[in-house]
This record gives sequence, structure tokens and C-alpha cells, in this order.
Amino acid sequence: MEVNRRTARSLVSKLSSVSEQTRSEALSELRLITKQDSDSRSIIAEAGAIPYLSETLYSSSHESQENASATLLNISISSKDSLMSTRGLLDALAHALRHHATSTSPLAVQSAAATLHSLLIVDSYRSIIGSKRDIVYSLIEIIKTPNSPPRSVKDSLKALFGIALYPLNRSTLVDLGAVPALFSIVLKDGRVGIVEDATAVIAQIAGCEESEAEFSRFSGVGILVDLLDLGTGLSLRIKENSVAALLNLVRSGGERVIEEVREMAAVVVEGIEEVAVAGSSKGKSKAVALLKVIDGRLNNGNTKFESLLDHSS
Repeated sequence: MEVNRRTARSLVSKLSSVSEQTRSEALSELRLITKQDSDSRSIIAEAGAIPYLSETLYSSSHESQENASATLLNISISSKDSLMSTRGLLDALAHALRHHATSTSPLAVQSAAATLHSLLIVDSYRSIIGSKRDIVYSLIEIIKTPNSPPRSVKDSLKALFGIALYPLNRSTLVDLGAVPALFSIVLKDGRVGIVEDATAVIAQIAGCEESEAEFSRFSGVGILVDLLDLGTGLSLRIKENSVAALLNLVRSGGERVIEEVREMAAVVVEGIEEVAVAGSSKGKSKAVALLKVIDGRLNNGNTKFESLLDHSS
């Protein structure tokens, strides 16, 4: 262990070298070590690497950006507190994301978004990261940009999902244009995994009051209902997310949205029933709740769909 500490201190000291080659070699080695040896991550963090790695995200060298961001991602797996307590870390990640289409390497963008997703696993970090509008805006811009690499889009969606898990962040997502960007992916992107991730974020955003008007502007209920049509052959996860989104809209919206969901979703009852029978435990209970809405007796029980509760426990 002491050998590892000496190695970490030596490599970190090289990050402040005036020699670009020395810094580059140290970054490359730190990336490799943190990838291969999980025990090294906290040691390297304790040795003071994180401020140097954060600063390197501003570098014009794509290789340095990639090595630094990948190392931060690796460290985030084991030492989340060390990253979040480092002054300027979130600003550096925001910088990398903000310049996704210009000066930041695509691989560095992916690692930066994935680092955020890793940090957002911790409940208490969601409000902190979600308050950084620059981060939220940049993630939305990545998923909006037509030529963004698929991995960048997927990692950004995962980060947005983590942000949306904190209820007070959802209005920020609406305000910064997440809704049209997400529905655009659903309508235009044929990659199943990306559509699954997009609908997962949509389901979370639907749980805020501000979502009702925005979903209405972009025919959100109609799009979600179409995803439940058995004829589409879409994945069960997409259907689960659609059910969750419709139910969240009903719960957070007024009577108008309840009637809209009830009327439009009535034509895809079979798709909702599929989730009620074959979905995850959460998916099953939400599907049954949505079926009750459609049946017109919200939360009154004794509906013709009540037998499906046997499958949702």
C-alpha cells in the first residue's frame, strides 16, 4: 500500500510539471492505474490529483482531456466525496460539456457526462448538480445536437435522469428546453437503448406542475400513447416509462390532463395491460393505477382491472 502511495504522489507531482510531455505521460499512467486497480482510486484522490485533473479539462489537447476525464470517471466510482468536495470540479465538467461541438474531444464529453451520472447516484448531490444550470443546459444541448455521438447522447441522458430524480430540478429541465429535445429523440431516433433512456427522463419530468403545458405544446400525451401501441413492437422498458410518464402527468396536472390521458390512452389498454402483467414490480403497480384512471374511477378501486393487481405485487 505504501508503494502505491509513493507512486501516486510521484505521478501527481508530475501533473504540475512545466513539461507537457511529462504531464501527458503522468495523465496516461493515472488513467491506466485507476482503471485497473480500484484500490488506487482513493489513494490517487488523497494525493491531490483531482484539482490537476479538473484543470486539464480546460486543455486544448484532446489526449490530455480524454485521459483526465477518464481518470475522474474512474475515481468517481470509489471516491465520490473527494470529487464533490474539490473546488471547481463541477465547473470544469460543465466546461467540457459546454464545448462538446467545438474544442472538447467526444471521448472527454462522454467521460464528463458519465462522471456526472456516477456522482448523481448519491441522493444529496442531485440538488447541487441540478442547481448548476450550465451543466443542465449543456447536457440538453448535447442530446439536441443532430451529430452528437450516440455514446455522448446516452451518457447525457443518464446524467439528466439522475438530475430529474430530484423533484425540484424538474422545473429547471422544463425551463431549459428538455421536453422538446427528449420528444424529438423519441420521434426521430431508432436506437432502442437511447429511446429507453429518453422516455425514462420524460417520465421523471412529467412529475412536476410545469410539465403539463410543455407536454401539451409538443403533443406529449399523444406521443406517449403511441409508444404503448402493441403494433409498434417497442421494448417493455419503453412501455413502462410511457405508463409512468402518463401517470405522473395525471398526478401532477389538473382535470384537463386527466381527461386527455383517459380519452387517448383508452385505445391502448392492451399495451398498458402488458406492462401490468409483464413489467417490473413498479411498472405493474403504475400500469394498474393508470388503468384505473382510464376506467374513470381514479383511486376508487373495484374496477374491471382490479384482477391485474395480483400480478403487480
